[in-house]
Formats: sequence, C-alpha cells, structure tokens
Amino acid sequence: MTQHHIAGRALRRSRVLAAALSIAALAPALVVGTAAPAAAAAPAVSCTAKTAGLAAKLKKDIDAALKGRKGAVAIYFNDVAGKSSCTLRPTQKFDSASVVKATVLGALLVDAQNGKRALTAREKTLATAMITKSDNASTTTLWKQLGMTKIKRFLTSAGMKETTAGANGYWGLTQITARDQQILLSRLTTKNTLLTDASRTYALKLMRDVVSSQRWGTPAGAPTTATVQLKNGWLSRSTHAWRVHSIGAFTGKGHDYTITVLTHGNKTMNDGVNTIQAVSRAIHKAVNPTAKRSFAPPAVPHEAVPATPERAAKEAIPASPSLR
Repeated sequence: MTQHHIAGRALRRSRVLAAALSIAALAPALVVGTAAPAAAAAPAVSCTAKTAGLAAKLKKDIDAALKGRKGAVAIYFNDVAGKSSCTLRPTQKFDSASVVKATVLGALLVDAQNGKRALTAREKTLATAMITKSDNASTTTLWKQLGMTKIKRFLTSAGMKETTAGANGYWGLTQITARDQQILLSRLTTKNTLLTDASRTYALKLMRDVVSSQRWGTPAGAPTTATVQLKNGWLSRSTHAWRVHSIGAFTGKGHDYTITVLTHGNKTMNDGVNTIQAVSRAIHKAVNPTAKRSFAPPAVPHEAVPATPERAAKEAIPASPSLR
C-alpha cells in the first residue's frame, strides 16, 4: 500500500471522528432546547392584617384547612372592622348555582328603586321564597320579570365586572368570581349609592332568615354574638362534578366581615360543604380568638339544585354521599 493510500485513509478516519464528536457536543443542547417548560406555581392563599401576626395565622390555618382537599377552591375574606383580608383564586370563574339568588334580589331592589316604588306583595312573596328557602320557581319568575337588560345593568352598576349572567334562562349557570361576590356583599352591608338603606336592610333580613337546614357553609364556627346572613348553592354537571358555594356576612356587636368560598371538582356535595366549613371555621377562629361559643351548622345540609341543559331543577334536597 502506497503512502498516498495510507494518508487518504487516515484523513477519512479523522473526518468521521470529528463528525461524531460534533454530534456528541450538540446532544446536550438538543435536550435542553426541547425540554418541557416548568409548571406554573399553584395559586397560594394571600392574607393581610393590621394586627401583628394575624395575617400569618390566617394563611397557616386556611392552608391547613385545605390540605388534601380535591378540586378548585376560591376564597375571599374581608374584615372591615379588623382591617384584615385573605384571597385565593379571587378571579377564577365558577357556575353560580343558587348563590346568584342574592344577585337577583339586588337587581329586583334596584329596579324598584329606579321606578320609585316599593316591592309589590307578589314580589315580596317571591323574594322571600327565593332567599329563605332557595326556591327555584320563584327565582325563575323574578329572572324572567327582570330580563337580561336589567340584570346586566345591575351587575354594571354594582361593579361586578367579572360576572356574566346565565344565558337562555339558566340563571344557575351565571359565571361568578369570589371577588364579585364580595363586592355584592359589600353593597349589602355597607352604605352606598346603589342600594338604599331600606333595600339593604330588607335584603339582609331575608338572608338572616334562611331556613335552618340551609344554614351551612360560611356560618360554620361563627361566634354566636354575630348576626349571620348567608346564601348557599350547589350544582352538579359532567365537568367539574359538584359546584358547592357559600357567601356570608357577619355583623353586629363589633363584627363586620364577609366570607366567600366557591368550589368545584367535588366528588360529592358533602366534600364541598366540608371544604367550605373547614375554611370558614379557620377564619372565624382566627378573627374571634376569645369567642366562647360558635355556630354549629346543620348535620344534614339542604339546598336547591338549579336547572341545566342536562337536568331539570330540584327544590331543596339533602346532601347525600350517593349523589354524584
């Protein structure tokens, strides 16, 4: 073999080796370049408070109440008197279920105010049944009477910009957020230009007179010195399973705070109820550390189920582990 052939073979070997080394050098870059992006951090409870140490305690206790619980939970707590607040997923949207009935009541009262009139006897009967017993038929009647224009006008006037009224008469599918529900509760509990004092007093009385079997949710653990006003709701669909919600206002004798807890992805009604009540107990205890007695919710919660395109409405039914 000539020196020329030997030199040519050596050159070819060196080129193959160089190519192999180049590919090896690029391999790490290719892996890095195609790696999946890091997962977004899960939403976290955020609290503020004027009282030293209270914000940290609220966050710690709410986190403990949520530990191991499934599904999405949105929380908004605001204490006007104690100057403290907590939020979790405040702008996430949920199907409203029956908590929207408090919004319907607000829209009805503003409509009467705009007409410079009092509620009629018929309207009072419907409003009372809608709030105190969560009556679906009464809600549907008032929803139709008001119409989408007046309902949307109320939402705009109230500043509830994240709420979208349910279409095609399905008021239980109104899209709500915890932040907007807190805005509504503020309109009901604090003097403002939207609702007159008389209208606010009337609305809060109805929410105070909710039947005992439906007084579950945010009132759990509330001090017995507080006046409790609430509205709850639940609804099951093929996506997100059970939606279970509760909004509450706690006033009188130095109390002036509101709690909204919205949930979905609950396997059963009771799963949602238990989550809401665990969070509420944590909040009530943290802001009322010296309370001697607390409110006990009903052993068997009841609530109405609004109509959806898949299912007919049901009037107040008990929470049942067998219902999916």
